[in-house]
Amino acid sequence: MTNTNVLMFVGMGCYLLVMILIGFWYTQRSNSDPEEYFLGKRKLGPWVTALSAEASDMSGWLLMGVPGLAYFTGMAEAFWTILGLALGTAVNWHIVARRLRVYSQTTKAITVPLFFSTRFHDKKHILMTIAATIILVFFSIYTGAQFVTFGKLFHYVLGVPQYYSAMVITGAVVLLFYTLTGGFLAVCMTDLIQGFLMFGALILVLTVALVHSGGMSGIVERLSDFPQFLSIFGLAVPVDSSGGASAVQAVINGVPQFIDGGPYAPLNIVSCLAWGLGYFGMPQVLIRFMAIQSPAKLKQSKYIAIIWCFISLAAALSLGLVGRTLFPTLFNTAAAAENIFIHLSIQFFPSLIAGLVLSGILAATMSSADSYMLAVSSSLANDLFKTVLKKDASKKEVLLVARIAILIVTIFGVIVALSENSSIFRIVSYAWAGLGAAFGPLILFALFWKRTTLEAAVAGMLSGGIIVILWKNLISKMGGIFAIYELLPAFIVSCLIIFVVSLLTPAPSAAVQKEFDQVNSQSAL
Repeated sequence: MTNTNVLMFVGMGCYLLVMILIGFWYTQRSNSDPEEYFLGKRKLGPWVTALSAEASDMSGWLLMGVPGLAYFTGMAEAFWTILGLALGTAVNWHIVARRLRVYSQTTKAITVPLFFSTRFHDKKHILMTIAATIILVFFSIYTGAQFVTFGKLFHYVLGVPQYYSAMVITGAVVLLFYTLTGGFLAVCMTDLIQGFLMFGALILVLTVALVHSGGMSGIVERLSDFPQFLSIFGLAVPVDSSGGASAVQAVINGVPQFIDGGPYAPLNIVSCLAWGLGYFGMPQVLIRFMAIQSPAKLKQSKYIAIIWCFISLAAALSLGLVGRTLFPTLFNTAAAAENIFIHLSIQFFPSLIAGLVLSGILAATMSSADSYMLAVSSSLANDLFKTVLKKDASKKEVLLVARIAILIVTIFGVIVALSENSSIFRIVSYAWAGLGAAFGPLILFALFWKRTTLEAAVAGMLSGGIIVILWKNLISKMGGIFAIYELLPAFIVSCLIIFVVSLLTPAPSAAVQKEFDQVNSQSAL
């Protein structure tokens, strides 16, 4: 390991140490009761709410996935995907946040599954059990996928592949410590810092890279030689040495090879935009809406979150384009292209500063993984253990189970990461769709339609998750119009199921309807 690598490691190590100290700071406060541990007793300020929600949502995809996509195939797919995400963020904050905050406090719900259960007065806890199980399955595997980033980042930076396992475990231990000890408040405060760090890293690296590339005019001039690369209505298609479309791009005489490519079809555009629907069902975002100090403060949070999201996504896309301008032949596969942010950071900054900048990737990964771990913990301890298995459990018992659950999820995640089992990671590719389709339609109906029934809620949640799995693994294989992103058809089917079943089943009780009217009047204030 060279001195340069050591300095970068020191920079990232300083960041990890700060995260541990935050966990120490919030340890005592999080030991008081489950509401403090899982929801921070609804005391989050506007900035913490906004940035912790956005940071927990984006994960390493923001700093690696988006730039890599833009680097390899140009503007189109990356542009329409981030537009869908940006619009989904804005709509979610605008119509869901305030109403969910009011409703969850009225029903005294401190988790998303518990909100579903209390909203429909589900005395048998069927809805909550299904929701908690969905969170347990998707987020446990998702957590393991985040741990992989630790190993791959340090492998690339330090050039020591034999340390991959050690780095996975190190990252997991840091995450485990501050989540285990500090609970929701520690997670949100670390996510606040990580949100600033992700934003700052993107803007700093993009600014320096733009200077080296000669500005926008230089970028446009160089990339215009690549067919469809700068078009949002056409996809750049990398080819191999024989001229055929390929996942491995050929380089001839120092020039990356593309074919003319075709138009980016309306179906592809709709698929990309459909990503925005997932926001309505993301527990790690919805729980932030529930935790803010008061509904009135959500207006400020909304603007902070939307501005952060739009600028960060635009910067990530731009980084991919600038990276292709500066290093057009450096990466010849889509997977390798995801390292462009790392390469630019190492190329243009002193080693210690590069280490701090690259901590943005750690921030993106950790801010998501800690939220997933806490979501699984709350589902097991509060929703299943306390509400279903042992209704007379004490506060200490619930907190103990919560911490044991976090430990188990962490161990499971490390095993997944170390196994590098591709069949497992394929499941992660539609985790967003699964959660979005299972929870998103129900959140909207629960908040905005009084006639929604418990039976419809159960049917809608199950149908959304099942359609995602069936569409991804069976229906999409038929091609054509069926090749659309599975979230869209699953979301539509779930909405239709909820609507139809609600009309076919008896109306909700007078108590449920009265509670809905009360929330409706309070949300309008």
